[in-house]
Amino acid sequence: MNWRPWAAFVALCVIWGTPYFFIKIAVQEVSPVWIAFGRIASGAVILLPIAWKRGSLRAVWKHKPALLAFALAEMVIPFLAISFAESWLSSSLTGILIAAAPMGVIFFSPLFGLKERVSARLMLGLMIGFGGVATLLGLDASVHGWHDWLGVGLLMIAAAGYSIGPLVVQRYLGEVDELGAVAVSLTFATLLLLPIAIATVPSVMPSTHVLLSIAALGILCTAVAMSMFFYVIVAIGASRASIVAYVNPAVAALLGVWVLHEPFGLNTALGLGLILVGSWLATRARSAPQSAALATDY
Repeated sequence: MNWRPWAAFVALCVIWGTPYFFIKIAVQEVSPVWIAFGRIASGAVILLPIAWKRGSLRAVWKHKPALLAFALAEMVIPFLAISFAESWLSSSLTGILIAAAPMGVIFFSPLFGLKERVSARLMLGLMIGFGGVATLLGLDASVHGWHDWLGVGLLMIAAAGYSIGPLVVQRYLGEVDELGAVAVSLTFATLLLLPIAIATVPSVMPSTHVLLSIAALGILCTAVAMSMFFYVIVAIGASRASIVAYVNPAVAALLGVWVLHEPFGLNTALGLGLILVGSWLATRARSAPQSAALATDY
């Protein structure tokens, strides 16, 4: 068994548990649109020159339709949908609904010609993991009025995007260099968000700690993490890679306890336990060989 994909998976779980901390700092002074744009644009600025110097861009350019689809599904649409949804909904309800992404991978995979065997263990792991997220974050039933239901709809769109993104990689980009693919995808996402960002330019320069938070989001949580995500998807499959959505809230909760001195109650402990058990079951579930050979180059 190759340990590298699983080491990358664990690292990815930790890295993608930290954005909550940085976003919490940045949102005090910067709009959600600019947090998303700054994160994506700084990631592109970091990775694009590296990919160019390594000669990765020419090889991935023929896959530009798939890369554009990945940029839309994994970055542009979810980032914007979540930003607007949280104007009306609580962050706990947002986290619970976004955690539906692994379920979406199983639902959408037949549309991409990926014939993964959905075993009983995989489904049990997904269900237990989702229950753990719900326990950890706390159920929020305060959905009233059309604004709230619009927010719920936007979160479902975001979760669908997070489900489709890994499937695009597995179906069409499995043989593509991950550095070049992420660099081009981030560039596409930056260009797509640029008009909205220009229309919502902050009236004053953000403080240094906010700029550093956005830089951390771009470099660590986007440039580094997205490259690792590509590698993990190709190595272990989209269904297993998507389990990271369950572990992230656990990491965020632990950071809240250690860094922000938030209480660690029974619900937190129970939620963490369910997430770990569900993730272990889902990632241990054996799946049939992926139909990567069916992929066609764009």
